[in-house]
Amino acid sequence: QVQLVESGGGLVQAGGSLRLSCVASGSISSINAIGWYRQAPGKQREWVAGFTKSAGTNYADSVKGRFTIPGDNADNTVSLQMNSLKPEDTAVYFCALNIVTMGRSREYWGQGTQVTVSS
Repeated sequence: QVQLVESGGGLVQAGGSLRLSCVASGSISSINAIGWYRQAPGKQREWVAGFTKSAGTNYADSVKGRFTIPGDNADNTVSLQMNSLKPEDTAVYFCALNIVTMGRSREYWGQGTQVTVSS
């Protein structure tokens, strides 16, 4: 059984930084793809950033130049570094990993972590 646990959210002033982490545990052979999403109150969940081995790393226009997915995934931990945060970045952030486990590829989601940016 694979589980994802997110951490790193919190309250920060505009212009500040946060680093979200998503730790995968269980029988993991490899992580094929990484996705970060967010959902603000009253809005649909939106894609923020992602990585695949074929396409590399990509970012939504709204976060490009401010958010990065660090390249190392040591200990099955993926991160989202968020700099120059804006109030409009306030949302619950979710990680989604495509993981190969027991010979099969599946997508797993974290529980979400709240990010609040004050003006």
